[in-house]
Amino acid sequence: MTSPTSPLAPLKIRLYIAGDGPNSLAATRNLESVLERTTGRTIDLEVIDVVANPERGIAAGIFVTPMLVKLEPAPERRILGNLQDRVTLLTALGLTEVPVE
Repeated sequence: MTSPTSPLAPLKIRLYIAGDGPNSLAATRNLESVLERTTGRTIDLEVIDVVANPERGIAAGIFVTPMLVKLEPAPERRILGNLQDRVTLLTALGLTEVPVE
């Protein structure tokens, strides 16, 4: 999910999920769907399962999942839920969706 000639600052995001529950799977699927249809920016995505790595969630102050955290570029943004609302997700991440032809 990277663009080799990206003029924009790289986007660093983390998706915190809890195992393979329905909301975690939906959030992962919805995020991947949005990221596949964006362009012009290098995206560094890390998915953290707080069931397998609870210390990572606690250290980041994540107590409810699924939670998407945009780390860079500033300001930090957090989106809670299954990421079903594409417009909110795109706006929070500062991304532009490529129209489907």
